[in-house]
Amino acid sequence: MRSDAATVAEYLAGLPADRREAVKKVRAAILKNLPEGYEEAIHWGMITYQVPLKTYPDTYNKQPLMYAALASQKNHMSVYLMGIYGDSAARKKFEAAYRKTGKRLDVGKSCVRFRKIDDLPVELIGESIAAMDVKTFIGTMEKSLGERKRKKR
Repeated sequence: MRSDAATVAEYLAGLPADRREAVKKVRAAILKNLPEGYEEAIHWGMITYQVPLKTYPDTYNKQPLMYAALASQKNHMSVYLMGIYGDSAARKKFEAAYRKTGKRLDVGKSCVRFRKIDDLPVELIGESIAAMDVKTFIGTMEKSLGERKRKKR
């Protein structure tokens, strides 16, 4: 469900109590582990952690480069991890570590879906957030976008 909130506080206030608490716990883990240089914002109707345009203005859509996001959807909550989207080795490492937690892995290309906080290995999410500084992430995304462009030819 896309939110029309303009601030993180508004976003959180608009959630049902159980989801608000879950999102707050995941948000706390993200903020605790977020490398310097990223900013927290509301973008695309969710809480995002992004590379500011002043740091990297050359994006394909003229929007800040999203590193991670946190959202409450209709049937679940999601953590978006673009670092595992753009780096297959990081993705394999993340999925292996996730499976070792014994929790059910429900993942798309970049999102990890969960219905309640106990379904999510929050510590692993924090570790994944901490794994990529801004410079490395930009390089990973540039490489990933370059590979996709070459495949389209």
